[in-house]
Amino acid sequence: MSSYIKLIIFVVVLVLVSTAIIFVDSSTDSMNKSMHDISDGIVDGDREYNEAVELVNNKYFYDGMDKAVSAGNNYNKSLLMLKDIQNNYSSDVNSVHQEYINTVINEVELKLQAVDLLKQAIECFEVNSNYTGTNYASEANDIIYQAKEYQNQRDGIVSNNSNLFKEI
Repeated sequence: MSSYIKLIIFVVVLVLVSTAIIFVDSSTDSMNKSMHDISDGIVDGDREYNEAVELVNNKYFYDGMDKAVSAGNNYNKSLLMLKDIQNNYSSDVNSVHQEYINTVINEVELKLQAVDLLKQAIECFEVNSNYTGTNYASEANDIIYQAKEYQNQRDGIVSNNSNLFKEI
């Protein structure tokens, strides 16, 4: 084989390896980069949800609805990013990372259900349908407790596998 052909083969292999390295900006690295924004969205959603509940308890329904909508927007933003990560798993995403993402998705989906119920409760309170509003609010509260269980589960996954999760 001539040295020219060997050089071409070497260059082709080098290009293929380089391309593979670029495309394998691993799912784990991608996940780690996105998790800060996802976490911020969840934390902001939690804060706004709690503020919405407080406003509703004080009969500031309009402001409570604004906070509930904002909480829902934050949760939706985080859920979209989580689903994107989930839909793009590659071979470098191990079962612990997959369990973590699935757990966070379950948590955020429940929080979105709670937001929807809170918004229904607010609509009922605005028209003095207090019994129905209280039922919706109570159901939202129950769902938040279920979401809290997922939050505790995800915290446990991180603490039990701290070597797999990067701090930002």
